[in-house]
Amino acid sequence: MFANIGPVQLLIVLVIVLAIFGTKRLRTLGSDLGSAVKGFRSAINEAEKEPTEQIGDQSSDASFDNTPVDEPSKENHS
Repeated sequence: MFANIGPVQLLIVLVIVLAIFGTKRLRTLGSDLGSAVKGFRSAINEAEKEPTEQIGDQSSDASFDNTPVDEPSKENHS
């Protein structure tokens, strides 16, 4: 399907895209796309550097050894 696309056809498509969008809009679109790719790559690198939490790790669970005991109320029910 795309095997017969040559440089002339690509040039025609480029001219049509420039006529529709203009150079300024294409420049901003390219810079936005580049910054999005850069942000995506940095997020991937940060995710690979951070250690992953294990589900079975119970060292960070809450400790209920030192919780206050509910005192019985001292109200008289006469």
